[in-house]
Amino acid sequence: MSRMMIQAAVTMDQLQHKLDLIGNNMANSQTTGYKSREAEFSSLLFQQINNVSGDPENEGNRLTPEGIRVGSGAKLGTANLDFTSGTITETGRALDTALRGDNYFYQIQDTENDGEVIRYTRDGSFHLSPVNDTEDVMLTTSDGNPVLGQTGPIVMEDGFDSIDIQANGQIMVGRGDQTEVVGELDIVEVIRPQLLEATGDNNFQLPDLAELGFEMDEIIQATDPTIDVIQSNALERSNVDVSKQMTDLITAQRSYQFNAQTISIGDEMKGLINQLR
Repeated sequence: MSRMMIQAAVTMDQLQHKLDLIGNNMANSQTTGYKSREAEFSSLLFQQINNVSGDPENEGNRLTPEGIRVGSGAKLGTANLDFTSGTITETGRALDTALRGDNYFYQIQDTENDGEVIRYTRDGSFHLSPVNDTEDVMLTTSDGNPVLGQTGPIVMEDGFDSIDIQANGQIMVGRGDQTEVVGELDIVEVIRPQLLEATGDNNFQLPDLAELGFEMDEIIQATDPTIDVIQSNALERSNVDVSKQMTDLITAQRSYQFNAQTISIGDEMKGLINQLR
């Protein structure tokens, strides 16, 4: 196979990853708090820099500058997360909340890891789940993961008449003529959101900060108690721009077709060469 065909085949494989990324964005365009992914491509030529063994016998017939070999197509360099806020929609549901601001996140416990791992999410659609065989209920996500408050999971005695989540994160319940604060959401601000890694189910996690040379307080900070970061009875919608995704989809499909045509033309050229006498 010629290098032209190899480059086209490699690029087509990477374009398929971009098409999958666009499809995932469009499928989650109605998912609460979903953050879109943007694909960035890079040339594989940079991977050929300084890859020569250094054997002087290999230098005799060099046609490219020293330290550089012919590239082999393009690859999907990164899939960046767009953390800009989505549209906030009123729902009228007491346990629905939306965060005001791009870098604020709820903290939840990952029950699949015995609650030892903290995840971050923008999905403020909360639920109440019973706690074992007690009369208590716990504030959880739709997947059943506990939502963290200032002192841990938010657990309250069942049987209240009303519940309301305040703009400062306090959770108020009413029993008859009495109201009480049963917990306060532990909302954090992620200073460097680009470090967050998607873990599925609309959740994110931090990488190993020690390997990156960061301290936890350089990345995660408590929110200012004087700032109201919550809008109650509302949800943040996905920030996916469907029209932009459709444009990117058409562009990626055209690029895929052009590279496929390159392989077809290369095959026809080889066929014509083989027919020469």
